[in-house]
Amino acid sequence: MSEPLLSLSDLHAWYGESHVLHGVDLDVFPGETVTLLGRNGVGKTTTLRAIMGIIRRRTGRITFGGKDLMRLPLHRTAHQGIGFVPEERGIFATLSVEENLLLPPVVSKEGGMGLEEIFDLFPNLKERRNSSGTKLSGGEQQMLAIARMLRTGVRLLLLDEPTEGLAPVIVQRIGEVLRELKKRGMTVLLVEQNFHFARRIADRFYLMENGRVTASFPVSELDRRREALHETLGV
Repeated sequence: MSEPLLSLSDLHAWYGESHVLHGVDLDVFPGETVTLLGRNGVGKTTTLRAIMGIIRRRTGRITFGGKDLMRLPLHRTAHQGIGFVPEERGIFATLSVEENLLLPPVVSKEGGMGLEEIFDLFPNLKERRNSSGTKLSGGEQQMLAIARMLRTGVRLLLLDEPTEGLAPVIVQRIGEVLRELKKRGMTVLLVEQNFHFARRIADRFYLMENGRVTASFPVSELDRRREALHETLGV
């Protein structure tokens, strides 16, 4: 297997005096979709935020494409080619869909996806291209948040609970988009409570408990681990 695109080694992170991550180790290889599993509050979102540098009090090592990210400011981390879609989505609510898509800077030499390419992936957005963010449904806002990252030409997508609270038809469409992006070579690190959604798109899983990674396994081992996962996750 090639070298990891993203690698975390002995990663610790704090919110104030609260020690949240306790030595997280994980690797994500080019073209993989990897899912972080775990109950609420175990450190999954914190892991994504620490990768981006949103959490500044952290120790350990984070590399992306072989480059150390730990000393980079937040905006320089994004310009390495990492796109973070937070649970709250982060779109510009007063701007139209098209304005939201035209605003992000391109961070890749190859350039990001064009508008028509984006609209092919997300037909809903094409229909709403002139609508403001405040008039979009939750599912359309999630699509727009992902699409904004694709416009920048990122090499790695960090997705935090992308299906939370969405209608089944929208969840299905997001899954189809992620599978299509995988075919195109996109690398994804996903935090997802919807285990049945994650198992259809992920190559590998990391299980987190109490700020630590306690297991790592490929999708082929899911059935064998079902009972243990049921006890840990309640799925």
